[in-house]
Amino acid sequence: MNSTLNGVIRQVEGAILGKPQQIRLALACLIARGHLLIEDVPGVGKTTLAHVLSRTLGLQFSRIQFTSDLLPADILGVSVFEREKNQFKFHPGPIFTQMLLADEINRATPKAQSALLEAMEEHQVTIEGVTRKLPNPFFVIATQNPSHQTGTYPLPESQLDRFLMRIQMGYPDQKAERSLLCGIDRREIIAGLAPQMDTAGLLALQQRAKEVFVSDALLDYVQALLRHTRESESHAHGLSPRAGLALLSAARAWAMIDGRNAVIPEDVQTILPGVVSHRLPSASGHTAQQLIEAVAIP
Repeated sequence: MNSTLNGVIRQVEGAILGKPQQIRLALACLIARGHLLIEDVPGVGKTTLAHVLSRTLGLQFSRIQFTSDLLPADILGVSVFEREKNQFKFHPGPIFTQMLLADEINRATPKAQSALLEAMEEHQVTIEGVTRKLPNPFFVIATQNPSHQTGTYPLPESQLDRFLMRIQMGYPDQKAERSLLCGIDRREIIAGLAPQMDTAGLLALQQRAKEVFVSDALLDYVQALLRHTRESESHAHGLSPRAGLALLSAARAWAMIDGRNAVIPEDVQTILPGVVSHRLPSASGHTAQQLIEAVAIP
């Protein structure tokens, strides 16, 4: 299993240059059965990362470009009346896939954004009174432009909480950027990628991650982190129990990627920024990084 996972990481790193930490965080998020939000300026590889992950993991892939005129039916699907059969037939939307790329999700209105809520939480959608299951596995990778850019609608807290992690790509270092400038077009590289895993293999990885050992001392540490956010006056409100579960599931996946069968405090600290930065509003003007650093103190 480790050799397969290492093959996945090598292939993704060959296409996404100079971002080993972001790649591992994204993989940990997916292995932990979570959804991923990638927030950064345009052109730093957010969409490319989603394409490369879907190809490498062998997942069925759909992409939705979120725009201000997008409707929920454009995401979920719609029933169309067929005159020859004298009945309505449901036409599934792009959400019926294993990996959905919600590109520039904050350029759509809150009404369109909310179409993803049930799907992300319960892996099903209810349309016209009928509940339809989504494929297993089902992931949403959403990209988001910075909120100060024009034409954006901030995601509400309920929507943000559906994402297990939020990460940023950042600009490449000088060496990686030179390789990008001199190398093959990323679209050609993506087209040539072969799956390194199938659906059964990914489901097995997810099950294995759930079995990674967490000691009582580690649980005490996570609870201390949660309690700190709830008691500190630096935060508008503290982390919820669901955030604690997200910390544990992501830490288990990170430990497994790192080749260990037990979680250590460093695993929690590594994934902490990605898990809590979008869940921990400030009450005193602190930056997100300052809040994270305060919470991460044992």
